[in-house]
Amino acid sequence: MNLSATTFLLDPICLSASTQRGLHVVINSSVSSAHYTILGQSRNEVMLPDNSPSVSMWPYLLSSAQTRRLNTISVYADRGTSSTQTRLLYMNAGALRVWREMGMPVNIVGETNRPPRTAMLSFGMPFAE
Repeated sequence: MNLSATTFLLDPICLSASTQRGLHVVINSSVSSAHYTILGQSRNEVMLPDNSPSVSMWPYLLSSAQTRRLNTISVYADRGTSSTQTRLLYMNAGALRVWREMGMPVNIVGETNRPPRTAMLSFGMPFAE
């Protein structure tokens, strides 16, 4: 299990019992607290330049007249550890939304609050929200 990609909630559920109405469950936290989705790209995908956000996202934003979205996009790239995950892309929600709109392959392998220190900014703004 990769602990760096796992989100733990502190006191996420509070149980309260009432003698008149039974058991009540109160949710104290949101489960979706990860800010970056991790995508894995295979060796074959990495060989195609258009599968790189730094190459393909800006032309897409220009051609679709959506350049204002650049301020909401944050993509980091890091080296993978196998031929099925040669490159790891860390995308925030805005970047993932654009990537899917572009029809690019999405192979989600995890989530994290921040990319690791070894990852480099590939496209967009650092830690955009």
